[in-house]
Amino acid sequence: MAKETHAQKLDLPSAKSIAASVQEVAKKGLPPVEKWNPAFCGDLDMRIARDGTWFYLGTPIGRMGLVKLFSSIIRRDGDDYFLVTPVEKVGIIVDDAPFVAVDFDVSDSGESQVLTFETNVEDRVAAGPANPIRVVYDKHGEPSPYVLVRRNLEALIDRKSFYRLVDIGTHHDVDGENWFGIWSGGTFFPVIPSAELP
Repeated sequence: MAKETHAQKLDLPSAKSIAASVQEVAKKGLPPVEKWNPAFCGDLDMRIARDGTWFYLGTPIGRMGLVKLFSSIIRRDGDDYFLVTPVEKVGIIVDDAPFVAVDFDVSDSGESQVLTFETNVEDRVAAGPANPIRVVYDKHGEPSPYVLVRRNLEALIDRKSFYRLVDIGTHHDVDGENWFGIWSGGTFFPVIPSAELP
């Protein structure tokens, strides 16, 4: 992310001004941030922690309505995250993913199963071909599961939900190899090769 100059810092919009400029647009649904191309205004002192907590100037944002508003104007360009309005684009820090999937509902079973996730900002998304689930393993073999929420923005699936997913997981052949994974929306999402399970 670009470094902020002194001049940019002086002219940087506040979180309050960004919220005000997008409020009317947000009333009509998710703003089309992918179509907006305003000039970059600098980096805002805003961060989304791994647990989904939003911070502004180092302090947690306690108003859920404000968090939901900001979450509606997040855009990811490459590896960087921005809040985007029709006239402003400011950089923010995202520790992991911009959302956290805190729960999910299950309908049907087997290959007809559909998992509908709810995020910490009350987005609901059914996992399937358009909204895949993926699992990344760190160097210690610890899994971090994600589901695509919208555009190219993912939610980290929280630990309790991941344990529930494991409980309803099954084995399935993928390209000649047996995998343990999850069905949703007619798609099988591999989690780990069956042979690697304890």
